[in-house]
Amino acid sequence: MANNRGRRRRFGAIRKLPSGRYQARYPGPDGVMRPAPETFATTADADDWLAEKQTEIRRGEWRDPDAGAVSFRAYADKWVAERELAPLTRDLYRYLLDKHLTAFSDLDLDEITAPRVREWRAERLRATNAKTMTAKAYRLLKAIMETAVDDELIQRNPCRIKGAGKEKAAERRIATVAQVDALADAVGMRWRLMVYLGAYGPMRPEELAGLRRRDVDVDTLRVRVRLAEPERMNGRRVRGDTKSEAGTRTVILPAFLRRELRWHLESYAEPGPDGLLFVGEKGAPFRRSSFGRKWRKARDVVGMPEGFRFYDLRHTGHTLSTRSGATLKDTMVRAGQSSEKAALIYQHSDDERQQEVAAGLDATVRKARAAASGKPPAGPSGTDLARDD
Repeated sequence: MANNRGRRRRFGAIRKLPSGRYQARYPGPDGVMRPAPETFATTADADDWLAEKQTEIRRGEWRDPDAGAVSFRAYADKWVAERELAPLTRDLYRYLLDKHLTAFSDLDLDEITAPRVREWRAERLRATNAKTMTAKAYRLLKAIMETAVDDELIQRNPCRIKGAGKEKAAERRIATVAQVDALADAVGMRWRLMVYLGAYGPMRPEELAGLRRRDVDVDTLRVRVRLAEPERMNGRRVRGDTKSEAGTRTVILPAFLRRELRWHLESYAEPGPDGLLFVGEKGAPFRRSSFGRKWRKARDVVGMPEGFRFYDLRHTGHTLSTRSGATLKDTMVRAGQSSEKAALIYQHSDDERQQEVAAGLDATVRKARAAASGKPPAGPSGTDLARDD
C-alpha cells in the first residue's frame, strides 16, 4: 500500500477512517493481517506503532494478541487435570476454583490484570477474613497464570503482590500431660488410643487411619507407619503413600502405652493381620465427621480452647519429646518430617536413639502424672521409682 507521500509502505498498512482517525494493520509471522487494538490521531503515531510491531517480530518477541482469549476456568481445569496430584491436593484445588476464584471464571486469561487480582484479593479479605484460604487461592492462581506465561498465552503474570501467597500460621497450642489424659478419657474407650498415638506417636490422622494389626508389635512397642488413608471431601478414603518419604517410618512408643495398645487390640481392632486398628462403632473405617463430633465434645468436657485441634496433639508430642532430651533430628524422624533435610543431613537418629527418646518421653509423662496425683512416679513395669531396693 502506498502512503500519503506516494511511497510504498514496507511493513503494514494505514488507512484513514471516516472519523478522521487512522487504523494500522500488520501481517503477523503466520501471515494473518491484524489490526491495532486502537486507532491513531496521526499517521506518524500509526507508523510508530507499526515499527514497534515489526521490531517485536524481528526479535522473536511477538505474541499472538488472540492467544490469551482462552477461558480461565477451562484452562485452570486442564491445568489441574494434567498434573500428578495427591487426591487431597486435587480436591483442594477444585474447591479453591469453585469457591474462591469464581471472580475469574468468566474471564479470558488476557483479561486477568494485576489491578483485577488486587481488587479480588482485597474483596476476599474484606468479605470473608479468610486469610489462610485467600493465600492458598492466590498461590494457585499465580501458579496457573505462570504456566500461561510459559505457554505464551499471556506476556506477564498478573499476580505480583508481594507476600500475598504466604500463610501466617497461628501459634500452635499444646496440651499438658494431664489434658492429654483427660481428652483420652473423654473421647471414649474406642478412641482413647488414637489420642495417645496422636500425641506421643506423634502420628497424623491419615496415618492413624491406615494402621493395621500387622503394623503393631506390642512386645517391642513399635508401630510401623507404611501408608496413609486420607479422607477426601466426598467422605471416601484413599489409600496412598505417606505425606513424604520420611513419613514411612517405625515409631517406638513410650512404655506407658503398652497396656493401652494391648487392650485396644483385644477390644476394638479388626481381626486378622490386615485388620484396621481403628474402626467405628458399626465396624466401618472411622469418618472425619463422626470422630470430629466426639473430639469437639471431649474438648469441651476437658475445657480446652475451641481452636485446639486433634492435629495439635502432634505439636504436643514434639514439645514433650524435646523436653525429654530429643534433638531436632530426633523429633523429625519420630514425626515423619522431611523439612530442614539439607541442614540436618549430617545428624543421625538411629534405632537406639529412638528408644532413648521413647524412654525419656515415658519418664516425662510418668513424672507429670505423679505430680498431679501426689504419688511417687511408677517405673516402666509399674514399680515405684521412689523405692531404693
